Amino acid sequence: MAKFIFSAFADEYSSVFDEQLFGLKKLGIPLMEIRGVDGTNVSDLDASEAKEIARKLEDSGIGISAIGSPIGKIRITAKFDEHIEKLKRTIETAHILSADRIRMFSFYMPHKTRDYTDYKDEVIERIGKMLEIADAEGIRLFHENEKGIFGESPENCLILLDAFPGRLGCVFDPANFGQNRFEAYPLAYDMLKDRIDYFHIKDVSESGDICPAGEGVAHIPEILADANKMERTYILTLEPHLWDFAGLSSLEEDAKSVISRRFSDGKSAFEFGFASLSRIVSEL
Repeated sequence: MAKFIFSAFADEYSSVFDEQLFGLKKLGIPLMEIRGVDGTNVSDLDASEAKEIARKLEDSGIGISAIGSPIGKIRITAKFDEHIEKLKRTIETAHILSADRIRMFSFYMPHKTRDYTDYKDEVIERIGKMLEIADAEGIRLFHENEKGIFGESPENCLILLDAFPGRLGCVFDPANFGQNRFEAYPLAYDMLKDRIDYFHIKDVSESGDICPAGEGVAHIPEILADANKMERTYILTLEPHLWDFAGLSSLEEDAKSVISRRFSDGKSAFEFGFASLSRIVSEL
């Protein structure tokens, strides 16, 4: 039987960091995947800001499961040197926040084709450079499948994980696979389940809208039931995406297409999303 630990993108509860901490404590969520902090992306914090956040985290008793960075969310044709500097700054912030995991991506591809073969070598070379920097700092990078990037398909995720065995981690987001019209379960899950380090939890309807866990076609109950057979610990990071929260437009190239707009405010959306996930886990 697996052990599941809850985490969350608390910037979907509120853009105000103090309110994020309040919401997590209210719901009994012990960890956060830190992303938006008082309207600033975590990768853009300076050292003094990061130290103040670290103090608030310690006072609240909330831990960091990962840095929810945008590293790798640039076009494969974009200049890379500035992005490397952003990675270095993010690693500095991770150290200040006592975090050893950074979530990242594998670069946006041209929209004209879904045949990304011509870009594979460049993607692997760039991720290799990123890993060299992270490895030297004792930080692990975790790749998330995302719409429009090289690793949007389970097959391409596997290519990247095989290129860096034991070095590149795997974040499994079943809704992202569903939005890309890839079968999250059993296809993607069976292909990657031995590599999955942790999960991002949101669901997707047949029409492509994000919905609460268990209400869509991403088969989250089945995925977690299968994961529960493993003798290991998984972090389940809630990412509800159930309303138009501050910062969403910077996360998606076409943000309007992914929001169900079922809720009118972050707090109710977040609490409903967590209740849906909690119910699934309690029934395993």
